[in-house]
Amino acid sequence: MPKRTDLRSVLIVGSGPIRIGQACEFDYAGAQACRVLRREGFRVVLVNSNPATIMTDPEWADATYLEPLDTETVAEVIERERPDALLPTLGGQTALNVAVELGDAGVLDQFGVELIGADVDAIRRAEDRLAFRAALDEAGVPVPESCIVSSPDELDGLQAPAVVRPAFTLGGTGGGLAHDRAELEALVRRGLGRFVDGRAAADAARRRVSAPPRGRVRVRPRRRRRDRRSQCAVRLRA
Repeated sequence: MPKRTDLRSVLIVGSGPIRIGQACEFDYAGAQACRVLRREGFRVVLVNSNPATIMTDPEWADATYLEPLDTETVAEVIERERPDALLPTLGGQTALNVAVELGDAGVLDQFGVELIGADVDAIRRAEDRLAFRAALDEAGVPVPESCIVSSPDELDGLQAPAVVRPAFTLGGTGGGLAHDRAELEALVRRGLGRFVDGRAAADAARRRVSAPPRGRVRVRPRRRRRDRRSQCAVRLRA
């Protein structure tokens, strides 16, 4: 891809706090983006609410803002710095949400900021299950049977095994794999109370996965024996 000579400065939005169970790839990706963009001659403006990251060290960006990652605050940074473009794909769901909200609020059009990496339409098509399915159908890509529900009664005969996920966003708590109809309805019922927009996506699994073992699992003791040449250890079941 040729270098964009019409852009002079790029705003990068971080992911905010890295919670327990969340990997730190966002920080690494953001730091590397700062390094590469500056090497290519772009002025880099960084906004992140987490000071315990590599990317917020002063040497990584030309201007660093340790501020809350909300629409109002990022809009103020845009008004002050006047970046030519905003890169929202390095800060996870937080940065994507901020980018969409800035677009809906008219801030990006007001200050002439271009979304690069992914525009608002691409973000929405990736996050919305129905829009994503429609895009795959249009491209001729086969997808498993699925449905979007607000109640277990709306499963429309979807058979287990099935994967239950949030209907909006690329991931989140409350989902899981249902092996039978009872587990499917229970997962949907539990997830609806946790998902942000109150809807669940249920996708039929391609392969039937055996149900987890019930009750206690007996672990057989093992004993170790060496072969005649003592070249390797062979594990034998007792």
